[in-house]
Amino acid sequence: MANITKRGNSYLITASCGIDGNGKRIRKTMTYVPPAGMTAKQAEKEVQSVAMKFEEECLNGDIIDANIRFGDFAEKWFREYAEMQLKASTLSRYKDLMQRIKPVFGNMKMSAIKPYKLTEFYNSLTKPGVRIDTKRIAKPKAVEMIKATKKTQPVFAQEAGISKSVMYSALHNRNISAESAEKIAKCLGKPVDELFDAVAEEKCLASRTVQYYHVILSSIFSTAVLWQVIASNPCERVKPPKIIRKESRYLDEEGAARLMEALADVPYHYSIVVYIMLYTGLRRGEVCGLEWSDVDFGKNLLTVRRNWLYVPEKGTYMDTLKSESSNRVINIPSDLAAILQDYRRWQQGQAEQYGDKWHHTDRIVTSRYGKEVFPDTLTRWFSKFINENDLPKISLHSLRHTHATLLIACGIPLKTVSARLGHASPTTTSNIYLHAIQSLNAAAAEAINDILSPVKAFKNKKVG
Repeated sequence: MANITKRGNSYLITASCGIDGNGKRIRKTMTYVPPAGMTAKQAEKEVQSVAMKFEEECLNGDIIDANIRFGDFAEKWFREYAEMQLKASTLSRYKDLMQRIKPVFGNMKMSAIKPYKLTEFYNSLTKPGVRIDTKRIAKPKAVEMIKATKKTQPVFAQEAGISKSVMYSALHNRNISAESAEKIAKCLGKPVDELFDAVAEEKCLASRTVQYYHVILSSIFSTAVLWQVIASNPCERVKPPKIIRKESRYLDEEGAARLMEALADVPYHYSIVVYIMLYTGLRRGEVCGLEWSDVDFGKNLLTVRRNWLYVPEKGTYMDTLKSESSNRVINIPSDLAAILQDYRRWQQGQAEQYGDKWHHTDRIVTSRYGKEVFPDTLTRWFSKFINENDLPKISLHSLRHTHATLLIACGIPLKTVSARLGHASPTTTSNIYLHAIQSLNAAAAEAINDILSPVKAFKNKKVG
């Protein structure tokens, strides 16, 4: 029960609100002044009611002030804002970022976090060896124990709380996160060190990842300002970490042609993904979310309206697109329209062949049995496909970059390329594909030189 102390005509109410990160008891106070005309007995009864309500609000986290610890406020922010307002993929990424943020700021009061502290934190993120994602690789004993359970990979993965792609990596001598290794070891009832070797990597964080830390911190502090916990957002007085843009990996015309030739021997339910991405520039999740009702074969139009995604906390799920501009209708070339029509006939043939085993959906990209595909399965297959065919080392997302780069090289207006990609503005496109634009500028310089050279030659001849 809250403690009540009478002070003249008012009452000081002190409520206990649990223990902080250092083991100290958290106490919050308020002053209650009874309305004029209230008898002493009425005031005593009323202050008891007020104290009970105040303590309940404190325990529920409804009463917050500038002395609240960052870690406590962040939990409230996730619970009452992020989980309701953010997409699942963004929420998952932010929770991962908190693993590094909480040890630094968790026990600090919100009001004590100043701009210079944030600058120190950002600077620390740029140093080599700062990455905390130490990898683990399964020992033969771990693989043997997993196989000895006689459970299918999807079933074991579900019981361990990991994705199917992580399960595959663990069984095929590939690195997995330390957290995933812990889950597998726990599921097998053994210490993680007995089943997995550590693989430390002395790497720096990518500049974009560093900026993500600034974004989440700024969002948390902005909410604290709106909720009147602090007067201002310290992130607004800090220079955001600079993004060092790396040139996107892509294929040139020759590389794209080699890739298309290599698709001849690839199962159709895999190759169709490559065809769609090369011809349209869609993101992986957008391709996986396509349905046959999105294709207008009469006008050769494709409507992009949904994302098929995966996050560990939720599994695979359908979501809205990344932004409003991502909702778009694009023209598809006649070659792709023909490929899609042929693929649809093949898919219908598969459905007849497998009968009851076929999963009937309207989805374009499916497994060989018509089931919704796991996004990471495509990424894993594409990496293997690239290696087996001795193709340039690109990722599945590089097909999107290839599409954009080839269009720019052909002189397609940047605004048109931006609209096809679903970017918010042509500025976004120009920042990402600066290399292609610069190459086009160089080609333009050579073109104007060729045009004007005859004029210069005529002038020189006349003077001579």
